[in-house]
Amino acid sequence: MDFLTPEFFSGLAAIILLDLVLAGDNAIVIALAARNLPRHLQKKAVFWGTFGAIALRIVLTFAVIWLLKLPGLMLAGGILLLPIAWKLLKHEEHDPNITAASSFWAAIRTIVVADALMGLDNVLAIAGAAKGHMGLVVLGLAISVPLVVWGSTLILKLIERFPIVVYIGAGAIAWTAARMIAHDHLVAPWFDARAWAPWLLDVILVAGICGGGWLWARRAQRRALA
Repeated sequence: MDFLTPEFFSGLAAIILLDLVLAGDNAIVIALAARNLPRHLQKKAVFWGTFGAIALRIVLTFAVIWLLKLPGLMLAGGILLLPIAWKLLKHEEHDPNITAASSFWAAIRTIVVADALMGLDNVLAIAGAAKGHMGLVVLGLAISVPLVVWGSTLILKLIERFPIVVYIGAGAIAWTAARMIAHDHLVAPWFDARAWAPWLLDVILVAGICGGGWLWARRAQRRALA
């Protein structure tokens, strides 16, 4: 994948979208960890804590990208992304179990450690969307960081007001999963021999996740009204 190509920009857009729709837990971690600090330290803790978390996430993403080059792991990674997309559509309540830090450095440590533990879905999704392009990972995260940190509240409100944003995000994750599965070394020859197969897999996974999520939401509404 070269720079300034349609494939590069589509991958960049996918990474930014994935970061935005998966930002809810991270926003909760940041808010909880820094809430007991003096007001003048809260912004600093949020900034440096997030900076450290993103730096660690870049390292983890590079490690995952390297691991995904091994036969079979890209296939496994794509399959693991599917329940992440489904979980996003089910609007499950997350309990990060994060206690408020009492000091500046404790808040930063809490944000970095919690983000590393809770951000595995982001790392896997970004690694799959980047398709091994290290520069794309760095650029995508660099662009998305200010959007996530300073716009996390806006993002959450936007998702609540326009549920279709969540479906678009879930569809992007399902699409990334399909591409990871089709490009795995174990099954790539079969998909390469059938030009229609990768597109069919895209349709099946995206429609299955988004359509299934929509049906689940409808049934949940009916049960609530009954």
